[in-house]
Amino acid sequence: MPEIALVLKGKRKNQQPTLFGKRLAGRESAMPGPGPSAAIIAVLAILLAGPVPAGERGFGSPERLGIGLTLGHSYDPSPTFGLLQIGGFLQYDYDRLWPHPAPEPLFFKMEGNLGLVDYEGNARLLASANILAQYYLAAASRRWRPYVEAGIGLIYSDFQVEGQGLRLNFNPQAGIGCDRKSDSGAVWYGNFRIHHLSNGDLHRDNRGVNSVLIQFGRYF
Repeated sequence: MPEIALVLKGKRKNQQPTLFGKRLAGRESAMPGPGPSAAIIAVLAILLAGPVPAGERGFGSPERLGIGLTLGHSYDPSPTFGLLQIGGFLQYDYDRLWPHPAPEPLFFKMEGNLGLVDYEGNARLLASANILAQYYLAAASRRWRPYVEAGIGLIYSDFQVEGQGLRLNFNPQAGIGCDRKSDSGAVWYGNFRIHHLSNGDLHRDNRGVNSVLIQFGRYF
């Protein structure tokens, strides 16, 4: 796309202003022109929009709310970094939300996370919004309920690794987890995920970042 190339011309990949505004004087904008960012936002809008669900419930009636923490560490490329986020999600019974039949163990999640990464000794912002399909497996007992999940969304990082063309990227991920019901009746969750971010070739530089995550929290 020639117009995108013109907007991005002259951008330096090694510019990394700190999270709290240090070394901002004279820097060029790290955000690209509106082309690629608008394309990413449009994709997410298509995923989340569509017709009003014809199921028994809508987006305003989730089955459960989950709140918890995400701990993670990147493993590719180098230098790697650790991350810590707080997040939450809304869990929906899939066929009560969308107007087509679905297996009973299938659920739909809308998730958001906000936190920091320790990148080259500096605290940098990391924020994401994702949608996931969650499928519960055969329960090991009344207390334990394992599941698998996968989905995609958008992620913003206040830093760029070498060769990462954009700060706003796609965020596919997948993992396994388990819910556990305590003696008091509270239900807790924990999961392990493989996490990826890249721009889907919307920029000529598309070095992806791969990480592993552990999430744990409680349903309400």
